[in-house]
Amino acid sequence: MHLQNFTGNTNSLLLRRSILNGGVCFLFSLLLAAACTPAARSPRQVFHLNLSSGYLESIDPAFARYQYMIWIDHMIYNTLVETDEHNHTVPSLARSWDISPDGLIYTFHLHSDVYFHDNPLFPGGRGRKMTAADVVYSFYRLMDPGLASSGAWIFNSHVAAKDAFVATDDTTLQIHLSKPFRPLPELLTNAYCAVVPREVVEHWGKDFRNHPCGTGPFLFGYWDEGSTLNLLRNPHYWERDSAGRSLPYLDAVQVSFIDSKATEFLLFLQGKVDFVNGIDGSFKDQLFLKNGTLRSEFTSRFHVSKGAYLNDEYIGFLTDTSLPVMHDEPTGNVLVRKAINYAIDRKKMISYFKNGLGTPATHGFIPPGLPGYDEQARYGYDYDPAKALRLLTEAGYPNGKGLKPIKILVQNNYVDIVNFVASELQEVGIPTTIEVIQPNILKQQMSRSQAVFFRAGWFADYPDAETFLVVFNSNFPAPPNYTRFSDTTFNNWYDKSCNLPDTLRWQLYRSMDSLVMSYAPVLPLYYDELLHFTQNNITGFRSNAMNLIDLKLVKKE
Repeated sequence: MHLQNFTGNTNSLLLRRSILNGGVCFLFSLLLAAACTPAARSPRQVFHLNLSSGYLESIDPAFARYQYMIWIDHMIYNTLVETDEHNHTVPSLARSWDISPDGLIYTFHLHSDVYFHDNPLFPGGRGRKMTAADVVYSFYRLMDPGLASSGAWIFNSHVAAKDAFVATDDTTLQIHLSKPFRPLPELLTNAYCAVVPREVVEHWGKDFRNHPCGTGPFLFGYWDEGSTLNLLRNPHYWERDSAGRSLPYLDAVQVSFIDSKATEFLLFLQGKVDFVNGIDGSFKDQLFLKNGTLRSEFTSRFHVSKGAYLNDEYIGFLTDTSLPVMHDEPTGNVLVRKAINYAIDRKKMISYFKNGLGTPATHGFIPPGLPGYDEQARYGYDYDPAKALRLLTEAGYPNGKGLKPIKILVQNNYVDIVNFVASELQEVGIPTTIEVIQPNILKQQMSRSQAVFFRAGWFADYPDAETFLVVFNSNFPAPPNYTRFSDTTFNNWYDKSCNLPDTLRWQLYRSMDSLVMSYAPVLPLYYDELLHFTQNNITGFRSNAMNLIDLKLVKKE
């Protein structure tokens, strides 16, 4: 988009707010960036992105606990390794890495030509070279109890108590583990593990949240919280494309904070937003047929991409029958839990409530897109109401007779799907009630093992099936083990898997998934699906199954 178009559209509320609140500072920043950019880069390319959360808590990666925070951090910072669009863990700040034979020491070999963004706190205001010592500082900072980072769990249960992170020289980092953990490289792709410069962090303290400095493709320009955030092209970025050209191609990213998904999509249809993640439910019938196909009248207006999303939507059962809250609860019986699983027509649910956007969760808890998922698996639960009735009879409740009503706890935005589940259960004689509860209260009850039957979701923190299987490890609290599922064989297999090479680990993952499903501690509903909309003039947009967007190769044509 040309610069004059970017600053001159006074009819747009989105752009008008940006100009009034931050346009002068942003234009000044753009002019500064232009001085470091070849003249051939004109006209200017500005990518317009909206964060429908309506706010951004922080741009400090130590607090990157929400999707939109992760997006922004990924633009400003780098991690040692990252997840590409095929869900593979690939080098980033680290060129390569080695694993010791005992699986306890990981050695990362870093690039020697990476620089932090220009900053007044560096000598001469020029960005200084990033070294292994910066990685050591960043990782120890993440673990610091005084910081109270929401990402402290990344290392707290894995690294050695002493000398966990060691810089043997400027380009070599060692991570020492307390016990083997083969998914460590995948774990390190998490935005929490971004590398930050000590002098900038310590100068700003808590205010580093709005004075970010990293090594990423975009640098901080201007932030009027709740209104607009402007990021500028990093003219000294270290990555290049396959032809040797400097990245990124975009000159700037302008972020708005309109908290209505409906308004966001209307702005997208007007060409004022370049990308939309998902849609408001009110639009799904207008845009998509029941089978998930985009209606013909929209096929030429914009680009739509769909793909696996590493997110399971499920209803969980509390399985620890020793808890007082489980007294006389029928779901403490595994046969009843299995009957409930067989009673749900997941295909109908996705067609009616998701317009075909999703996959019935009938192949276990590991979602598609991860090694360990088995599309041919028979250890999930298909729709089979006759089998549900047989299991109820075996459990001592023929046609549901004598069965105490079960209650599903659910947040307001999932009531429609849970109502469908309740109606399906009623069809096989299982009396069901629904209690709508505030999300924070439900989370508290789940964490305190007070929720007997509850709707929940589990999103991958990194691209390895371990992040889903840990949900059932009884050596961990709630979270992640909200169901309080406990099985010695499962725990032993989990420990064994942590030090197996990939192929053997993935085979064991399938066995673990099968074992869990045999006890039915959860009612998997569907494997989620990503839905991305981009304007027709956008090329090079990439994302992966964790819904991490990558703008380094984006061009506006």
